[in-house]
Amino acid sequence: VRDLVTANLLHPTTAKIFQRGKDQSPTELGTDLRLYRHQVDAIEVARTGRPYVVTTGTGSGKSLTYIVPIVDHVLRHGTGRGVQAIIVYPMNALANSQLGELDKFLGFGFGGKAPVRVRRYTGQESHDERRAIVEDPPDILLTNYVMLELILTRRHEQGLVQGAKDLRYLVFDELHTYRGRQGADVAMLVRRVRERMGGDALQCIGTSATMSSDGGLAERRRAVADVASRMFGVPVLMDDVIGETLQRVTADVDADDPNFGTRLRSSLDRLDDLIAERYESFVQDPLCGWIETQVGVRPDPVEGVLVRSTPRRLIGDDGMAADLARLTGVTESDAAAALRRLLLAGYEKRDPSPDGVGAPAFAF
Repeated sequence: VRDLVTANLLHPTTAKIFQRGKDQSPTELGTDLRLYRHQVDAIEVARTGRPYVVTTGTGSGKSLTYIVPIVDHVLRHGTGRGVQAIIVYPMNALANSQLGELDKFLGFGFGGKAPVRVRRYTGQESHDERRAIVEDPPDILLTNYVMLELILTRRHEQGLVQGAKDLRYLVFDELHTYRGRQGADVAMLVRRVRERMGGDALQCIGTSATMSSDGGLAERRRAVADVASRMFGVPVLMDDVIGETLQRVTADVDADDPNFGTRLRSSLDRLDDLIAERYESFVQDPLCGWIETQVGVRPDPVEGVLVRSTPRRLIGDDGMAADLARLTGVTESDAAAALRRLLLAGYEKRDPSPDGVGAPAFAF
């Protein structure tokens, strides 16, 4: 984040807000937060004002792909100007969790005076809390689509509608959950929000763990762009469907090498020593490389970039253990036992490098 501040892509205060370890102490700042490639891509697209969708795996920090640009916008344009962003969650539990994270980012290290105001408005609040939000709208409002519909229609909440007249961001987290009739309801809701609260500057954003699994990478992006365009009521470019950028942790393997099976058998014969090795040696072993190829990452057949491998069974006729047994000559049960041990060992071994931020060798 600090590098993006230096490049004038983010407001200087964002470097103090978005830091690691803020949950350790409410009075101190944490350490510099490193972003993933898809998070930086989203920040750059957000600056264009175009709608975009982030489709990355679970636990990849999708919330920062819209929270960082929203907070940056509020810091640049000033707080207390009404609701500048509405974030819609499919479940109240997600809104509650996000509120807790934002309270830490925006509250910890600032002496209790948050530089950006966030409130939840999902129906869980008391009458007094709702009235206070209507009378003094926050910069960022966390809600669900049913409550957002009610805000637009209930007379006593029109103060909140007026407070969001210059709405800049409308975010739908977990966009893939809205399908069928519910998806149509949400698509119409987006159009009503645009008519009542925002104009041409309103930017729609969506996140999704997965929305399409058929075809190559380009076909999947096109399918997501088509769905998002119908949902948002504005064209979403295929290039603005932001996926994850993956890299191998282990050394690449050459399965066509005639001695490959022998090398894998050698790793199995020294399994105890392999499991005891340090992270740097562990990830260079050919058996660990074979495991990552099987259930970690694989090249996209069309574009060649790395994508997540299709999940596989460990045992059974089409399982990994059967393949390893055929390659090495060990029994399938021995192969399965070795794979179980290696998967667990790989999860426990953490990258010690500064860029690794303690990530496991095997994140399965």
